[in-house]
Amino acid sequence: MPQFNFYSAIEQIGAACWNSLCTTQYPFLRYEYLYALEHSGSVSPNTGWQPCHLVVSEADQTIAIMPLYLKSHSYGEYVFDWSWADAYQRHGLEYYPKLVTAIPFTPCYGPRLMLQRDLNEAAQQALTEQVLAAIMQLASQYHASGWHGLFISDTLLNKSQQPQLNYRLGTQYHWFNRDYHCFDDFLATFSSRKRKNLRKERNKIIAHNIQHRFISGTQLTDTMLGQFYQFYQTTYLKRGRQGYLNEAFFHLLRDNLADQLHICFAYDLNQSDTDAVAGALFFEGDDTLYGRYWGALAEYDSLHFETCYYQGIEYCIRHQLQRFDPGAQGEHKVQRGFEPIETWSAHWLAQPEFQQAVQQFTAEEAELVYQEMDRLRDRLPFKTTDNG
Repeated sequence: MPQFNFYSAIEQIGAACWNSLCTTQYPFLRYEYLYALEHSGSVSPNTGWQPCHLVVSEADQTIAIMPLYLKSHSYGEYVFDWSWADAYQRHGLEYYPKLVTAIPFTPCYGPRLMLQRDLNEAAQQALTEQVLAAIMQLASQYHASGWHGLFISDTLLNKSQQPQLNYRLGTQYHWFNRDYHCFDDFLATFSSRKRKNLRKERNKIIAHNIQHRFISGTQLTDTMLGQFYQFYQTTYLKRGRQGYLNEAFFHLLRDNLADQLHICFAYDLNQSDTDAVAGALFFEGDDTLYGRYWGALAEYDSLHFETCYYQGIEYCIRHQLQRFDPGAQGEHKVQRGFEPIETWSAHWLAQPEFQQAVQQFTAEEAELVYQEMDRLRDRLPFKTTDNG
């Protein structure tokens, strides 16, 4: 019989055990990434993220692992359920704590439940159902309102097999590499007017005399990381608060996940070719580039678009990566060639009446999201038979 154990720190599980089931280069599920979050203190009970990671073993073999957190708030998740929490409060019920399977502060879809690789489809599904049952039991022990799996793929997204879950649709904007050999190949797919607009944005960077350089994790110095952390905090301070992540987190990434980490720095050559004025952090997966954080010390027209989007596209083309996920939100990406894609989360609430209400809400919301995606697809800049 499988044994289900929950751990209050990923360090208790260990890198060898965790990564033995992490069979892809999806960076955010790797031990090194989640360890950096915890060891830096960015994720902890003090920040409202109590780890309780699930490890399933059988006959001294690890057969499943899932990241899991007990949350006392809904910050840093990017699947917004504040209205659900308000509804609980109005009915005299506690919404927090809740259990969440997610990558903290990281709205990038991908695997969330790692299973032993030689399990057949039926065995994977049976084990997934057992995992969900164990989580529901844990929720009862902690008096948690429910469980939420955010930006999920893999067996958790098998909707027909998990009728106890409500599935919530979201949308993001991703770039896809259609065998481009250079940036101009990509631009050649645009209508003439949209192509002209994008070139105008890129020419502004040339006029500013700004140069971009990608620095890989193995080349990042402490000074460079300090510069980038200043950029990162500046972005959040403009919104009136501190960033979720501390500087130690970025140093741990550089030390333990350097082969997947890159920072694109922007230099104003009118001022200095050694002191950057902006930067964006990226991770590289099997076939995908992930854009995560960015910041700038001064305002330059179109610098954000160049640093976060166009430099990432060029990197994907150079390295033959198939997809670029530049981060959540921002429908302005559509006119720059980023296409609307579906993202999904799964939700289970212990209170049956709220589970039914959420089911109705997510169904109605999905209709609106699909309509919005259709509207945004009509705004894509690519040529059609009418606008070549």
